[in-house]
Amino acid sequence: MKNLDALRHFYQRDLLGELQRLEQQRLDVAKKLTLAIVVTLVLAGGVVLVFGRQFFANPMLLLFPVVVGVIIVAGLAKYFSRGYVSDFKSKIIARIVGFIDESLAYRADAHMSLAEFQGCRLFNRRPDRFRGDDWVGGKVDATTIEFSEIHAEYKTESRDSKGRRRTHWHTIFKGLFFRADFNKNFSGSTVVLPDTAERLFGGLGKWLQSVNFTRGDLIKLEDPDFEREFAVYGDDQVEARYILSTSLMRRILEFKQRTGKRIYLSFVRSCVYVAVPYTKDLFEPRLFRTLLDFEPIQEYFRDLQLAIGIVEDLNLNTRVWTKV
Repeated sequence: MKNLDALRHFYQRDLLGELQRLEQQRLDVAKKLTLAIVVTLVLAGGVVLVFGRQFFANPMLLLFPVVVGVIIVAGLAKYFSRGYVSDFKSKIIARIVGFIDESLAYRADAHMSLAEFQGCRLFNRRPDRFRGDDWVGGKVDATTIEFSEIHAEYKTESRDSKGRRRTHWHTIFKGLFFRADFNKNFSGSTVVLPDTAERLFGGLGKWLQSVNFTRGDLIKLEDPDFEREFAVYGDDQVEARYILSTSLMRRILEFKQRTGKRIYLSFVRSCVYVAVPYTKDLFEPRLFRTLLDFEPIQEYFRDLQLAIGIVEDLNLNTRVWTKV
């Protein structure tokens, strides 16, 4: 795996010239958006002055110009920056992926499929809205992998006091979704989830774990450190213990401790799925921050390396089993 010194050399040799050209593009977009924000604020202020009496009589009406202004600015930001974002991803993110591993392909506008997301058994609710981007795929040594950012949501509807229908969107998962070949056919499935129930509710948490009907039986393991961090469910107790060897449990714990991330795993249809939640968009350039700074490049590199490094972290290239 490439280290930080190698990244600095790559940054100076291969990225800096392109980043300087993109920096001018970023400044042009930022100027246009700043002007749009100023114009929107002036127009909103004019509306408030013209209809001042109505707004003072009903302060809630002030939300209207605010909401409209936010929508306009957000739409303009997306419109102005689409070419800049596309160029940044094709010229910078794609090169960082290739720097980490030349065998991997990158597609900014693609993402993992809904079928893979639903088939991994990590998430019980079917998404009503499913989108993503920044797909990476290929082989790391002997292991086939793919991953992307995913944002899956479900909706609920309610009615207000006047009978008007309201739609509410709730996040099922937002973050990095990863799949790799595990080189073994499973007869069942094994799911590894962060163990929040026992930490929050103690003995009641253990009972809540045991009645999680949707993911199979609660699997009891012999590693107390692992069981403090994760709850494991599966269709087959013997197979789950076979998959979660002592060394694999240690590697999962080390990954969690090293990255400081919550991690969800499942072993289904000879594949391992890993989901790592993020609140931010991972590979989007920041419009109001210079590109001529090594720190953001280092951040993109670390996020990509985290995903690609799962192969090494979980020792997936060691072919202990042969598919049958």
